[in-house]
Amino acid sequence: MAPIRHDWQLEEVQALLAKPLNDLLFEAQTVHRQHFDPNQVQISRLLSIKTGACPEDCKYCPQSARYHTGLETEQLLEVEKVLTEARAARDAGASRFCMGAAWRNPRERDMPYLLQMVREVKSMGMETCMTLGMLSSEQAEALAQAGLDYYNHNLDTSPEFYGELISTRSYDDRLNTLDNVRKAGMKVCSGGILGMGEQASDRAGLLVQLANMEKHPESVPINMLVKVAGTPMAEQDDLDPIEFVRAIAVARIMMPQSHVRLSAGRENMTEELQAMCFFAGANSIFYGCKLLTTANPKENSDMALFAKLGLRPEQGAPVHLEKMTPVAPAQKDELFYNAAD
Repeated sequence: MAPIRHDWQLEEVQALLAKPLNDLLFEAQTVHRQHFDPNQVQISRLLSIKTGACPEDCKYCPQSARYHTGLETEQLLEVEKVLTEARAARDAGASRFCMGAAWRNPRERDMPYLLQMVREVKSMGMETCMTLGMLSSEQAEALAQAGLDYYNHNLDTSPEFYGELISTRSYDDRLNTLDNVRKAGMKVCSGGILGMGEQASDRAGLLVQLANMEKHPESVPINMLVKVAGTPMAEQDDLDPIEFVRAIAVARIMMPQSHVRLSAGRENMTEELQAMCFFAGANSIFYGCKLLTTANPKENSDMALFAKLGLRPEQGAPVHLEKMTPVAPAQKDELFYNAAD
């Protein structure tokens, strides 16, 4: 059984990333099988409950108010509409429902709506997750008491490369939020984005930060940069797909009991690349046609790929392709209200 370590050194992680690919994948798959059913994948659905107009300057993000990406901003989603989406996700086989808001941090006047969303989704029998920006200890406690299972707050990259991407929020700010989440008793969802111009040493540095936490994040999303016109990252060179697979494999080796999520960027990945990521130890995905503001493979495409690979959803209800029809979108004026009013 692979040991659970919290003392990784940068040099040994760089050495892992540089191993012959066959050896690396064999090691990752061996570790994966010690802790998980290798043919099960945890499925989550992600919904943007408040879109755009974020004051942060993250260079990769189309939701930043500082960039002109053509994104239509939307105010906080009405609670009942969130619940409608959650029911549809549950019925399609999702075991976790994640809600994301483009904020630097939630305002106190928004908290009652957020807490109600958590309670109601939780009552449906699903795991709940939110990503709302930075949290105070009091906000983390309130969300935990409402029944929030997971809180997502990505580190994005290594401490050394972070300043090239973001100036409005420090690395320590992110670590402090994760500390508040953990102290409140919630599970941590934290990972990063690859392909932003970082070096292999930065990918190693990100994984060291995550794996050397006192307790590993229960969920580790590994995102491939989605390049959006209007952001500073729009013309960034593509990351070699094999380097992405290597990062998935090393994340699996370093955090054996965590769900490693193949996250943003799947819309542009071939089936063969996704299959390699699953073999490397990825065992969680977001599904649905949209991840906050960026495209994602449709549910039918994912389930068809699962069928080809002999994979099945973890825990969630059985998924039947013939039942997976898109839910008709509500009219915009029915979906959104102004929480500040």
